[in-house]
Amino acid sequence: MNVQIIEKNGKPEWAVIPFSEYKKFQEALEDAEDTKDIETNMKALSEGAEIAIPGEITFAILDGTNPIRAWREYKHIKMNELAKKVGISPAYLSQIENNKRNPTVDTLKNIAQELGIDIDNLI
Repeated sequence: MNVQIIEKNGKPEWAVIPFSEYKKFQEALEDAEDTKDIETNMKALSEGAEIAIPGEITFAILDGTNPIRAWREYKHIKMNELAKKVGISPAYLSQIENNKRNPTVDTLKNIAQELGIDIDNLI
């Protein structure tokens, strides 16, 4: 590598390197930061400090699917089955999933419990 050292008061102050080498260093630093972030997140997941939401659910919600419906379909639970377990009518659940009605807090808690997820994932 071709490096030019610029001194100030007899001490190295700057190192000038070719731009292509600078880009390599920059990419290596970004890769190292990404690796550290991945390791931190994986550790949090393994310790239960973070939860992982499957991509299928995330993309469905981003596409406008109601979170309850996205989780229910992901877990292969029929609407009638979930409604029965929660103690509501399938029609009411359908209205919730189609954003025509808002569930009560208790209903939302019961749905989250039956889906086996934290209520925060439905809000």
